[in-house]
Amino acid sequence: MYEMKRLGRDAAELTALADHLAAHDLVLEMLAGPLAGIYAPTGHGRLLFAFFAAMAETERESIRESTLEGLDTAARKGKHGGRPPVIADDMLHTVLRRRVGGETVEQIQPDPIIPTGRRKGQNPSLSSIYRAPAEHEKRTTYPEAVTAAHTDFAALQAAGSVPGQAPGSAKESPSLSGPAQRP
Repeated sequence: MYEMKRLGRDAAELTALADHLAAHDLVLEMLAGPLAGIYAPTGHGRLLFAFFAAMAETERESIRESTLEGLDTAARKGKHGGRPPVIADDMLHTVLRRRVGGETVEQIQPDPIIPTGRRKGQNPSLSSIYRAPAEHEKRTTYPEAVTAAHTDFAALQAAGSVPGQAPGSAKESPSLSGPAQRP
């Protein structure tokens, strides 16, 4: 190991490591650094494991907060992660029109061309063409449910009670705060 903070990612992982070492009568030996020596996961060594657990939790929370701040900053600049959609809106309307006209997905698939992304210039897969109308139908069938879900989520964020979110770090997500967009 190169750094002491790499001993575990969080308190649970370090506790499991300490339990494993104790169960197998193993010890932790640090070969270099200010804490060089042999530490058993029991007795005085338990204090060292508790210290490492606190360091790991602090590091993990720091990384999480930095990541969320970076995502929030990017979202405010209009940059949202993820892959671009394979079926663009104009392509979706063409697919819907042709499906209503009685064409099969297999007949439609060779014509549309993906406008952006890794597969730019290629045809979308059959599964993408099957999936796009179903996703479109979900968005347009229940727009009030989508709006209500976004409102409820924003209220939970403001109250700081979103599962997995640290108290006091409620930030409004621009992608979830507005009303549902109809294509």
